[in-house]
Amino acid sequence: MSAKHFGFIGFGLIGGSIARALKELLEETPVLTAFQYSEKPSRSLTLALHDGVLDNITTTLSDLAECTMIFLCAPVQKNLDYLTLLKDIIKPGCLLTDVGSVKGNIHEKVKELGLEHCFIGGHPMTGSEKTGYEHSSVLLLENAYYILTPTSQTTKEALNDYISLVTAMGALPIVLDPAEHDEITAAISHVPHIIAAQLVNLIQNAGVLEPKMRLLAAGGFKDITRIASSSPEIWEHICMSNKESICSMLTRYQDSLEEAKQMILSDKNEDLYHMFDAAGEYRSSIPAKAKGILITPYELYVDIRDETGALAMLATLLSSHGISIKNIGIIHNREFEQGVLRIEFYDKEAVAKAKIVLENNGYHIYVRG
Repeated sequence: MSAKHFGFIGFGLIGGSIARALKELLEETPVLTAFQYSEKPSRSLTLALHDGVLDNITTTLSDLAECTMIFLCAPVQKNLDYLTLLKDIIKPGCLLTDVGSVKGNIHEKVKELGLEHCFIGGHPMTGSEKTGYEHSSVLLLENAYYILTPTSQTTKEALNDYISLVTAMGALPIVLDPAEHDEITAAISHVPHIIAAQLVNLIQNAGVLEPKMRLLAAGGFKDITRIASSSPEIWEHICMSNKESICSMLTRYQDSLEEAKQMILSDKNEDLYHMFDAAGEYRSSIPAKAKGILITPYELYVDIRDETGALAMLATLLSSHGISIKNIGIIHNREFEQGVLRIEFYDKEAVAKAKIVLENNGYHIYVRG
């Protein structure tokens, strides 16, 4: 990969994670420069500079002229504005890319500006319910699908260079057409986020039953609505940028809900059984290990007795083996979960090690698939 000076516009969870991967995993250490939107010091950029992840911070966009590759990591619609500003700044050979979850609109802007020769769309299909640089991690890209959407003028050499870079960062490159990308992400990411948000709002607006619903909401409900905690600004931009595909998928989903409703009203028990059975089989066929947009936390579940010191004893046992716990909590609603205690870790290695340690000490462990 020829690019050795990388520029960033926008530096949150994804931009920060890419920057960390570039610094830690490339054979030749690159120079990283981030553009700061305003004169007011950015806490995230200052922290990244202190961490050694960034080499430079600039408030002047023209300072990115020396970059050989620039990542647009701002919200989807703001990236369009920066393309216009960058057109007369970038030098020949500079590759522009983005990390947005919508590709159709940015490719249209690129074509309008005559930048097809120097742009390849990018979308790392990873994330977290937490936002901001402080939650970024080189592990966020590890084994995550990273979609690339070249233009009609993208050279084979440029695409292969980008594929090599993505691979070097530990991600899994997949090349797609922009329209194909937007249809896919509408179905597997954008619509699920809308559904999760509205399920939470359904409970929140339940009137007199809301306090009891909130108390008992756990298990399947918390699992399916985890992504409702994502950045509202990001998802507002995504919905406005991928209207056609999202609305098409929402209509199909509404039709499927109406079909299920009619099955229930008409006592079609066999059809209902088939609906759940078919969904369960297909769900089981989806690979559990590959990272995607809906990130599965590193967690396991444990049966423990309700007795004084039980929780402290377990935590001490893990600590004595050098295993750090990210989060821990008692599950009161176990309708869809096994195990009394849920323990979340920072990585998959910690889960595997904790499972061995706890089982060797007589604990009954459940690991989610």
